Parts: sequence; structure tokens; C-alpha cells
Amino acid sequence: MERESEMKQSKFKRICVFCGSSQGKKSSYQDAAIELGKELVSRNIDLVYGGGSIGLMGLISQAVHDGGRPCHWSYSQDAHASRVQLLTGETVGEVKAVADMHQRKAEMAKHSDAFIALPGGYGTLEELLEVITWAQLGIHDKPVGLLNVDGFYNSLLLFIDKAVEEGFINPTARHIIEYVPRHERVASKLSWEIEQLGYPQKYNISR
Repeated sequence: MERESEMKQSKFKRICVFCGSSQGKKSSYQDAAIELGKELVSRNIDLVYGGGSIGLMGLISQAVHDGGRPCHWSYSQDAHASRVQLLTGETVGEVKAVADMHQRKAEMAKHSDAFIALPGGYGTLEELLEVITWAQLGIHDKPVGLLNVDGFYNSLLLFIDKAVEEGFINPTARHIIEYVPRHERVASKLSWEIEQLGYPQKYNISR
């Protein structure tokens, strides 16, 4: 029992998860969101997320909330963002009001120790690429993990490899992102792998 408790310790207090406001067509996407939420609970890690009670966002936040861990999200007072938030439904957890979407993302990043992306659409991709870019620019040195459920992000990973090959991304920056495929206990595997990541103090900027 003592060994099991030791295995569940994490140096992370809060992890920001990017994911879709839709559930996707495959049940594996939904299963991965719930599994990751339960894994955060088991390691006493709080969730930072975009808010909303629908889609994968709703599934992971409810799993964390039901497990007794806090969920944190920022509410944008910008008129357009407010309309978007109305579409995503009621949320659970601690809410902080901010001026606009830009500050909302900055607050999410500021209060997170690491980032994990589940499947999602334009918003998920934009948030993921932004924190990768911030790491490349030296704005933060926090781990970025990709949960590649059923190969969902294969095309993105091929794009990154192509950009490295063609000289648009420095090879050292290729390793900013850590990814694992979807399989049994993948959330546990990701949480341990992401904690082992080490980053150089300064990245070379992509050409």
C-alpha cells in the first residue's frame, strides 16, 4: 500500500488540459478524457481547463470534480467570448473573470505546471501550438504532452517532422512535445513520461 501511494505522487499541482467541446465520433476519445480525469484525481492533481460542460471538456472536468479535485477555469468578459461560453454549457469548479480570450489563455498557462492535449478542433490546436511556441521562445519551460488517441494527431506529428526536415523548426525544438498513443493505462504512462522531460534552458528559434 505504501509503495502504491508513493507511485501516485506527482510534482505537478495543476495540469492544463486542452480538448474539444465535442465528444467526437469514437468512444475512445471519450474514454481517454474520463481516464485522464481519473488519473489526475489519483495523483492529487488539479485540472485547469477552458470551461464548459459539453464534449471532452465536460467529461474530464466532471471526472475530476466527481473525484473531489478542484477544477479551475477563467471566464472571459469579452462579448464574443461570452457568447462562445454560453454554447459550452454550465461549468464546474473555481471561476476567475478576465478581460478577454488572450488573458484567459495567459491565466490558464500561468497557473498550470504542465499541459496535455486530448483530441479536439481548431481551438484545441490553437491552444496546443501556442504553448509549444511559448516553450520554443523561452516564455515557459513547462512540459507539453499529447495524448494521441487512436492516431488522432498523426498528421500533426508528420507536419512537425516535415517542418524540421525542411528547416522551419529547429531539431532541438522537436522534443518540446511529448506524445504517447492511446492504449491501456495511457494516462498513467503519459503522466510519468511527461515528468521525466527535461528542456534546455534556451531554445534556438526556428528559422
